[in-house]
Amino acid sequence: MSEIKEIKVLRQKILLSEAKKYLGAPFEKMIKFAVDIEREIIAIGGEMHADAEKILLEDGSKQENLWGANLYPMQSEESRIEFTSLINIRPSADNLSLEIKNQEIRDKIRKIAEKLIQFENE
Repeated sequence: MSEIKEIKVLRQKILLSEAKKYLGAPFEKMIKFAVDIEREIIAIGGEMHADAEKILLEDGSKQENLWGANLYPMQSEESRIEFTSLINIRPSADNLSLEIKNQEIRDKIRKIAEKLIQFENE
């Protein structure tokens, strides 16, 4: 796989094949991403969710709208997105673990990812 190390902000849809270019940078089967659930944009790539989070903050996002997740592009639809990240530990949002517990937030993240990454009919 390619070794793209930069983080890209997605505002428009990309093909899954383009997202797969982030595999191996540094994870072979997973791509980290941060999502602004208010602005409906994603910062994809990099080693840490915090790096993608920082780029979104510099782009004008508000901290309370940012969440981290992982994309497993080779997995089935049900297991393609994992909702775990250090940036998700947020007592102010009643989320005390790495995993996002709020189903509404999880659904928003999935919807945004499906809007910005073309999973079907590549």
